[in-house]
Amino acid sequence: MTNKKFENKKVLVIGTGISGIGATRLLKKIGACPILYDANNNLDIEALRDREKLLLDIPIYAGALPKDVEESVDFLVISPGVSIENKMVQSFADRGIEVLGEIELAYTFEQGNVIAVTGTNGKTTTTALIGEIMSAYTKDVFVVGNIGNSYTATVSQTTGESVTVAEISSFQLETIHAFRPRVCAILNITPDHLDRHHSLENYINVKKMISYNQTPEDTIVLNYEDEATRKIGEEANPRVVYFSAEQKLEDGFYLDTDVIYKAVGGESKALLNIKDALLLGKHSYENIMAAIAATDAYGVPMDTIIKVVKTFKAVEHRIEYVATKNGVDFYNDSKGTNVDAAIKGIQAMVKPTFLIGGGYDKGADYSMWIEAFGGKVKELVLIGVTKDAIASCAREHGFHHIVYADSLAEAIHHCMENAVSGDAVLLSPACASWGMFKNYEERGSQFKEIVNQIGEK
Repeated sequence: MTNKKFENKKVLVIGTGISGIGATRLLKKIGACPILYDANNNLDIEALRDREKLLLDIPIYAGALPKDVEESVDFLVISPGVSIENKMVQSFADRGIEVLGEIELAYTFEQGNVIAVTGTNGKTTTTALIGEIMSAYTKDVFVVGNIGNSYTATVSQTTGESVTVAEISSFQLETIHAFRPRVCAILNITPDHLDRHHSLENYINVKKMISYNQTPEDTIVLNYEDEATRKIGEEANPRVVYFSAEQKLEDGFYLDTDVIYKAVGGESKALLNIKDALLLGKHSYENIMAAIAATDAYGVPMDTIIKVVKTFKAVEHRIEYVATKNGVDFYNDSKGTNVDAAIKGIQAMVKPTFLIGGGYDKGADYSMWIEAFGGKVKELVLIGVTKDAIASCAREHGFHHIVYADSLAEAIHHCMENAVSGDAVLLSPACASWGMFKNYEERGSQFKEIVNQIGEK
């Protein structure tokens, strides 16, 4: 694996998380001279070196970056959490320094084919399902990206025969230049991260970047029922394949009653009865159709695809059944980090539900979430900095069964003490976890740990 572009070049990597460390490791391997930087003044550099042995001989700076170091940089690599509008990033860009994200850096060394998935919601489940299907079809499959595995950590293992399945966020799409998936999917687009992208139009334009380098030989899979993705299909350069959970399509994949069909030129063939799948809810059936469409476009035999779909289980933290305690079902939907995802969470519930919500403020409007309660929610238990905003919105929409809690543990214990046999408790925050937790995984894991400690009465 060689690329003379970075050889002996000084590359500043901003961010010391999974992406930053992965990028640094790759840069070191290819003969570049990485420099690691984090804006956090309190970063424990020695502890970081202790944890990541590869950093022992790599310069690391926290808080302020020395002027001479800044002026010596040839390339800049930023982690997804660092905005391209960041003042430091802008200063490098203004000087003509190329700015890359981890996805673009890794793709520079990709030897095989890529299937990429983006969308506001459903990315993790769809990516994981595609990964399982591809693994049943071919041996060298790497599932990477926003799903938690660093692309830069695996790209050196790719070959001409391998397939990389990548979950990609809007943050990661901001910095792509040459990235070109053989198959990509945009599952849906609803308002999210507007604190970063400023407007829905900007957010849509960033999502569209996943297909900018595709040619008519490539394929893009799109949700026909989503106005934004349908419009993308009307303008797309690659071959377009639609899926729909609402209506029959002349061409594409659609759900009719309980059966998923594939239509070609008006002729339809039944593929799967959704009762034979383990995933529940309309949003899950959309994810299934997207995964079927993507892997079918890649050339995987349909019998292989359907066999995997039937046995695939829900991913962790996404409407994940945890336990039944004293007749009360507990579900972990910590990955419901925005309003649209949380709507799908409550829609999946079939029992009277105690709903735990709230967290970091991304400037969302919670109206549609409250309206989706549909008589299912017995109490809304709120945590985090958004609890006042959500409570106010709920009252405006006529919902007044609201309880405040100072911690997730307190919220769970309130639900446990007030729920009766036949109820459900759902953690589906509609907000990011930042401020209270490191990430949604930590929030969901803490929820499960507390629930599993509940004793039977």
